[in-house]
Amino acid sequence: MRGGSLAVLRERLAEHGQEHVLRFWDQLDSVEQEALSGQIESIDFGLMERLIDALVLRDPPEEQFDDIRPVPLIPKPVRGAGDADAAWEAGEEALRGGRVGLFLVAGGQGTRLGFDGPKGTYPIGPVSKRTLFEFHAEKIRNLQRRYGCVLPWYIMVSDANEAATRAFFEANAYLGLDSANVLFVRQRMMPSVDVEGRFLLDAPGHIVMNPNGHGGSIPAMVDGGVLADARRRGVDLISYFQVDNWAVKVADPYALGYHVLRGAEMSSKNQEKNEARENVGVHCLCDGEYRVIEYTELERFPALLKEDGEGGLVFSAGNPAIHVLSADFVERVYRQYDEFPWHRAHKRVLYLNADGVLVEPEKPNAYKFETFVFDALRYVRHDPVALEIDRPGEYTPIKTYDEGPNSVVHAWRTMREYWAQWFEAAGCAVPRDGDGTVTVEVEVSPAFAYSLEEFIERTAGWDWPGEGDLAIGPEGEWIVAH
Repeated sequence: MRGGSLAVLRERLAEHGQEHVLRFWDQLDSVEQEALSGQIESIDFGLMERLIDALVLRDPPEEQFDDIRPVPLIPKPVRGAGDADAAWEAGEEALRGGRVGLFLVAGGQGTRLGFDGPKGTYPIGPVSKRTLFEFHAEKIRNLQRRYGCVLPWYIMVSDANEAATRAFFEANAYLGLDSANVLFVRQRMMPSVDVEGRFLLDAPGHIVMNPNGHGGSIPAMVDGGVLADARRRGVDLISYFQVDNWAVKVADPYALGYHVLRGAEMSSKNQEKNEARENVGVHCLCDGEYRVIEYTELERFPALLKEDGEGGLVFSAGNPAIHVLSADFVERVYRQYDEFPWHRAHKRVLYLNADGVLVEPEKPNAYKFETFVFDALRYVRHDPVALEIDRPGEYTPIKTYDEGPNSVVHAWRTMREYWAQWFEAAGCAVPRDGDGTVTVEVEVSPAFAYSLEEFIERTAGWDWPGEGDLAIGPEGEWIVAH
């Protein structure tokens, strides 16, 4: 047993009040015992004890601010307006110079989508059925073609989906990318605990674990070798995004350019919130510091929910988790990661009771601990960039399947309209009903066109079909529904 004798394991667990984890030890075979021993070895018991004491056994401390103000936003970039052209050119120069790498947070499963597999393998294409991973890969292929560069793609996975994610990429020839430029890094895991701070089991030989939040991308970049690989390649700018945002503009020249021109260490995109209690954090200035207040904490700050009297919100800058990070900043913040605030999430978690019966609770019964990547903002030495974006074209998150603002159904509807406007701008008559709703499926591969301008340029002189779906594949081919 790699963790030492059973007596050593019992002693370690008993020291922290977690000896119940070995309740079913005698029922396990040698492989299961080895796996459970490995889980126990991986746990930072000192950290867990501090988190349980601070966030479970007592009410978490609540930050208070004397002065909260809207974050100063750079307005949506428009060619020819202000310094937008200079930013675009600086971003393009960074891409051509091989300075940009991509970091994708992809540790989630497709459970809430009604899908058995990594969320990135969900077939989101309305006509093609291409997956989220494929859409992101097609964006990368487009950028590499356009700028003659290599964009190393670092993908953060979790214990729950690493094997399936790797297998998907291998089975699909790395989605048209060079496998040497696609690297996987594993996120750290944390035990989930009950309301008394006790670890939970979901099988006789398995502790319930959860990823340590998207803030875990900071240690993952360093411990997982991302920064070392990036520096070897001459990459000093990291484009950070999350797998479930179908519409995200990967390595956007505007975002990269503003980051470079303003000497920022961390930049964030921001979209206008749909309503005060939308499930996105709010980017704001708190006592002079750039912060993001997570949506679960908004009720503690009533000012963040105020309307502006004109149908909008005073604090309208929603955080869609799209960032640019300087490599030097990541390395410095990594050394301060122990200072990151931890957050707790109260969730329903399946668990084994004392009799070994798997229980599905009706209400939240457990706490998960996580850090948030946007908390790195408090460590910047230079004002970060906060860039406003066009929401439909850059933020279409997919959290659930059914109707709702973050559902697959809503995403299909949003992207159908978004792409339909491309076709119409290029001279194609898109079928619509009396209410103006598009009545056919519409899809454009990002490998073919990544912007309206590129779409118009590449479809010049085309003969448009008279009926049926409007769907264009990576090579400009018409595709039909699977």
